[in-house]
Amino acid sequence: MNDPTIRMNGKAMLQISDVGMTFTTKRGPFTALREINLDVERGEFVTLIGHSGCGKSTLLNLVAGLTTPTSGVLLLDDRELKGPGPDRGVVFQNHSLLPWLSCTDNVHLAVERVFGATENKAQLRQRSLDALELVGLTHAKDKLPGEISGGMKQRVGIARALAMKPKMLLMDEPFGALDALTRAKLQDELMRIVAESKDQGSTVMMVTHDVDEAVLLSDRIVMLTNGPAATIGEVLKVPLPPVREKLRHRLEMAHDSGYLQARESVLEFLYRKQAHVEAQAA
Repeated sequence: MNDPTIRMNGKAMLQISDVGMTFTTKRGPFTALREINLDVERGEFVTLIGHSGCGKSTLLNLVAGLTTPTSGVLLLDDRELKGPGPDRGVVFQNHSLLPWLSCTDNVHLAVERVFGATENKAQLRQRSLDALELVGLTHAKDKLPGEISGGMKQRVGIARALAMKPKMLLMDEPFGALDALTRAKLQDELMRIVAESKDQGSTVMMVTHDVDEAVLLSDRIVMLTNGPAATIGEVLKVPLPPVREKLRHRLEMAHDSGYLQARESVLEFLYRKQAHVEAQAA
């Protein structure tokens, strides 16, 4: 385990320093997060995990710029995050595709927003097609969202985010609404995409409630304490080669000592150290 307040060597790409988030409600102030300190290195895959209500999505929204912290600061390449920007591509559980546009045109919306002022129509279209190719959807480029499966819709959402060439890819339980087999397939696809985009230095932060998903995909797993006023309880460095260097095959991982060790550590944190959530809910 690592002390979550200790900085990694060198200057991190994302720096989250003493961040807190308090919401105003009808019942008074509600503190969702407190004293969040975390550095994310360029090229890292980091997952946020914890029980429901621990502020995982709130923290991701702060990095996305969709919410402004009530205390502390977030820096991306030494620039303070003050609102959304094309340097962060966001993928939600709901794919949010426009149903009257083709897969290509849904991706093109993001491409045009970022590159429309500097590139011509042919270049913009090629960017859109390249992004769909990266997620394996060239064959569906002209289809409408209603003509493709839920897993394919999520891949279009990932393509749309990647097409902006963001510094960070932010994912909020992107596979949570899918069946187990489709989820497993998209996890494998995501590993492939991360590996193939390593030259871009893509950095990923993902929210999940699935322990196996976190261990399979991550370089580090950030475990949050129970809410309210949640904070980082532990940070686990997964003892496996980074996905962008070597793909992890789930059948092999089932017998890998590093995988099993990491899985046990996360379960220990969630269901022993934070077990009182279960007791309160009972």
